Amino acid sequence: MTTLNETHDSNLTSWVESANGGDTDFPVQNLPFASFRRRNSNEAFRGGVAIGDQILDLAALNKSALFDGLAGEALAAAAEPRLNRFMAMGKTSWSALRLALSRTLRAGSSAQEQLKHCLVAQADAEYDLPCSIGDYSDFYTSVYHATTVGSLFRPDNPLLPNYKWVPIAYHGRASSIRISGQQFPRPSGQTRAPDASEPTFGPCKRLDYELELGIFIGTGNALGQPVPIDDAENHVFGICLFNDWSARDIQAWEYQPLGPFLSKNFASTISPWLVTLEALAPYRTAYSHPAADPQPLPYLSSDANSHEGAIDIQFECLLQTEKMHAAGEAPARLSTSSFRHSYWTVAQMVAHHTVNGCNLQPGDLFGSGTQSGPKPEEAGSLLELTNGGKQPISLPNGETRTFLEDGDTMAIRGFCEKPGAARIGFGEVVGTVLPAVTQ
Repeated sequence: MTTLNETHDSNLTSWVESANGGDTDFPVQNLPFASFRRRNSNEAFRGGVAIGDQILDLAALNKSALFDGLAGEALAAAAEPRLNRFMAMGKTSWSALRLALSRTLRAGSSAQEQLKHCLVAQADAEYDLPCSIGDYSDFYTSVYHATTVGSLFRPDNPLLPNYKWVPIAYHGRASSIRISGQQFPRPSGQTRAPDASEPTFGPCKRLDYELELGIFIGTGNALGQPVPIDDAENHVFGICLFNDWSARDIQAWEYQPLGPFLSKNFASTISPWLVTLEALAPYRTAYSHPAADPQPLPYLSSDANSHEGAIDIQFECLLQTEKMHAAGEAPARLSTSSFRHSYWTVAQMVAHHTVNGCNLQPGDLFGSGTQSGPKPEEAGSLLELTNGGKQPISLPNGETRTFLEDGDTMAIRGFCEKPGAARIGFGEVVGTVLPAVTQ
């Protein structure tokens, strides 16, 4: 686990004035990474760090030769179009660059005049995937989501007996993962109505969002070499917001016996900014299973994981329909939740994924699974919020929804805050549903 250091001091301010408001996602205590360029330009994408409403251009900073030593080496790697080489360098290098950036961006820094010319307004930027994603695994870490959804699919057996013993996941695909702002056509596939004897083919009728976190691997492990739980987070570079869209009717027909396929591989969307585990250190909290539940097996358990394995990341899900957009109406909030409710921690995901010798690589992505809380209003999907489509949601403009319609835009926001620590955020992940492609 990451210990607190000078970069977490809640009293720090920046010479970038927009980083000092209490409502910014990107104060000097955050410093997340992305790949960006100026919008509608022919510039190469390069690494950037968010500070207030600005981006510190790491390629421009690298040319200044302001950093040397380990921080300078890390900067050169982080300035590249994709962050994989930087992610592979490991925790010591990530921390060295974070400290150097923190010191140069703080109020009173002697580098202020030099760095002013390295800033690009976020409003003028567009983003690419922050790294090349080699492999993608989707976990299922919310026991509240698993129980609610299980009761809809399997009323007599909602939570399978392995759930409380093993972090459940499946190996997905990375090819259709895109950055926030993604627009994608409604997927088509086979579905079968409950009273039908045969399936039909056509556009999905029960399209849903899924509130998740994206967890990016930094340093990998050798094939055949498991990662112990107390070393697991040293292999995690950072975290982003993740919407793992789901075609519920296609999934209901296809998911047995091997799990989701076409219902999940058509689109997934991540937020641009990767917030480092170091930045999240102030928001660690205790982790445990209820006393009546099975306790984690030894390879999934440690004192450090029990003491501060959970992270209190708060979420907000918002929907803007096409009609709302045309009328200039703000998105409507559907639900809120927190990652502190997760049944399994980030460290447990890494330890379990590698316990059989599976080798992780820089840029590999884990989905956390839909993050629902214990209360109905903390559900992370429409499937839960509408009780399987039986109870439509009423929106402020009079429209209703059971599942997503064409033209709907979903936004997920995330942040951390608590007394005595600076509020930090993740920005948002946004995606829009387009009509299905006709064949």
